[in-house]
Amino acid sequence: MKIEVWSDFVCPFCYIGKRRLEDALAQFPHRDDVEVEFKSFELDPNAPLNTGQTINEALAKKYGMTVEQAQQANEGIGQQAKSVGLTFNFDNMKPTNTFDAHRLAKFAKTKGLEEAITEKLLYAYFTDSKDLGDRDVLVSVAEEAGVNRSEALAVLEDKTAYSNDVRIDESLAQQYGVTGVPFFVINQKYAISGAQPKETFTSALEKVWAEENPAPKLQDLSGDGSVDAACVDGNCAVPSKDEN
Repeated sequence: MKIEVWSDFVCPFCYIGKRRLEDALAQFPHRDDVEVEFKSFELDPNAPLNTGQTINEALAKKYGMTVEQAQQANEGIGQQAKSVGLTFNFDNMKPTNTFDAHRLAKFAKTKGLEEAITEKLLYAYFTDSKDLGDRDVLVSVAEEAGVNRSEALAVLEDKTAYSNDVRIDESLAQQYGVTGVPFFVINQKYAISGAQPKETFTSALEKVWAEENPAPKLQDLSGDGSVDAACVDGNCAVPSKDEN
């Protein structure tokens, strides 16, 4: 089974949804047969590297609300994050452009470190309040994930490196009609939109597994069934004297 996850590193529900999926997978009997692949999605491709705003100010401007209302909304999201063991520090978050972070994640994927760097980038932004638009920060996060520091720096310095990989993901998201993230696609056939409860992911995993791996059906060649010679539920039919 393959699960593709479209997400952005500054999307709070992407981190929450990722953790809920992981919690469901941890209890899934066939976890070793499930591959999770992360896909790039930019919530705001035109975002500047430095907005000069707090996350609450940026949210208020985007949705036409007061800063106080934005803060209350983020506090609610923070409670959801806490319920899955995450800590979100909204007061110190630094809104930024995530294109370079996505390029770096694509490079890490070639090293088998996609999951590691995805988790590190999300943690860096939401918990450590790191600036993911800063090249030095990105290199340090990549190094923490196991990526060679000099190679990570070379990728970031080359503006075209892995850009096409990011665009391919975003193009595919458009084909699927994805307008928000997180967005999960299972076996290119089933979709889950949003950071759904763990139970939703558990149900989906079980449903897809059952449909993709049906129990074998046997053709009965026993005849008309006139001979009763089977033991069922610990009981065996006793043949009559005429049958002896």
